[in-house]
Amino acid sequence: MSEADERRLAWVYLSRVVQGPCAALSALIESVGVVEAARAVRERALPESLRGPTEQRRDSYCAAGDLETMRRIGGRVVTPDDPEWPAWRMLGLAQLEAGRDQDGAVPLVLWVRGSRSLLESTERALAVVGARCSTGYGDRVTGEIAGDLAARGWTIVSGAAFGIDAMAHRAALAVGGVTIAVLACGVDRPYPAQHDRLLAEIADVGLVVSEYPPGTVARKHQFLARNRVIAALSDGVLVVEAGLRSGARNTVKWARRMGRPALATPGPVTSAASVGCHRMIRDGEALLVTQACEVIDEAGPLRLSIPGSPPTVTGQAEALTGIRATVYAALPGVGARLPAALAAQSGLPLPEVRAALTELELFGLVGVGENGWHRITSGRATR
Repeated sequence: MSEADERRLAWVYLSRVVQGPCAALSALIESVGVVEAARAVRERALPESLRGPTEQRRDSYCAAGDLETMRRIGGRVVTPDDPEWPAWRMLGLAQLEAGRDQDGAVPLVLWVRGSRSLLESTERALAVVGARCSTGYGDRVTGEIAGDLAARGWTIVSGAAFGIDAMAHRAALAVGGVTIAVLACGVDRPYPAQHDRLLAEIADVGLVVSEYPPGTVARKHQFLARNRVIAALSDGVLVVEAGLRSGARNTVKWARRMGRPALATPGPVTSAASVGCHRMIRDGEALLVTQACEVIDEAGPLRLSIPGSPPTVTGQAEALTGIRATVYAALPGVGARLPAALAAQSGLPLPEVRAALTELELFGLVGVGENGWHRITSGRATR
C-alpha cells in the first residue's frame, strides 16, 4: 500500500469514528499526523478528551467499504491531502478560538458527489439560507437574487432544506449556474427524502457535500454543525426570511465569527417569516440588501481604484501588506472587535495590533467605537 493510500484510509477511518467535528481529534492529527492518530484511536492510546468521542465506533473498520460506496454513487472523499481541498476556505474555521464551540473544528474530510472541483467551485460563492416555511414573497426574492448571482458566475451554497434553501438551489439550476448542497447526513441519503430528484440534479451540475460518511442519518445536532460548513465554503451568508428562532441565524453566527459578511433581506413588517431578518438587521448582525448588486458590493472581491483617481477604501485595503493586512483581514465585515480579540485571532502581539490599528485609522480604513474597532467600507481613503 502506498503512503497516499494509507493516509486516505486513515482519514476515512477517523471520519467514520467521530462522524462530525471533533476539535480534540483535529489537534491530535495536527500534532502526530493522520496515520499515527488513526493508530492511536484503534489502540486506545489516547488522551482522556478523546476516549469518549471515539469509543463507540473505534472498531469500525469499513474505510475501504466507504470508498467503494462513494465510487458506486459517483462520489469521492476529499481530504486535506488532496489538491481540491478548499484550504483557504477552511482557514476561517481553523482560526476560531479553540474550545469556544465544540462544533467549530475544521471537517476531517468532505464527502462529495459531483464531478466539479470543490476548490474551483467555491472560489466565488454565496450561502443563501432561510425559512423552511417560506412565503411567496420569500421565494420570489430568493429566486431573483440567487438566480442573478448564479448567472453572474457565483456559486450558490445552501442546505437543500424545504423553503428558501430549495428555492436558492433551483434558481441557480434554472440559469445554468453552479450550486452546492451541504447535507447533515451522508451524501448517499437524500435529506429531505422529497428532494431526492433535486439533489440528483445538483450533483449533475454542481456538488453535494457532507462531512458525514456514507450511510449516516440526519440528527438534530448535525444540522447546527453543518451550518458552519455552509458558511465556511462561502464569501458571505444571505438570509431571506427567518423566524426569530431560525437555524439561519446560526449560519450567520458562523459567518460573523469567520469575518464573512452577513446579509439579510427585509420583509413586510407584519410578516412573522421575516422577524428574524429584521432583528438581525436592527441588532447589527446583518446588513440589509435587496438585490444581487448590493450582495456583490458587500461579499464580492475588493475593487482597485481607477489610475489617477483618489484612492478608495477598497483600493487601499487591496494594497495592504504585512501586519496591517493581517490585522485588517481579522476585522469582521460586520460588527467590531477589541484589540485583544484581534490579537488572539491573528496570532500577533497585542502592541503590534494596536499600532497597526492606529495606522489603519490614519489611512481611513478603520474606525473605533464603543464596541471596538471596525472596518470603514465606503468612501475615499486618505493618502
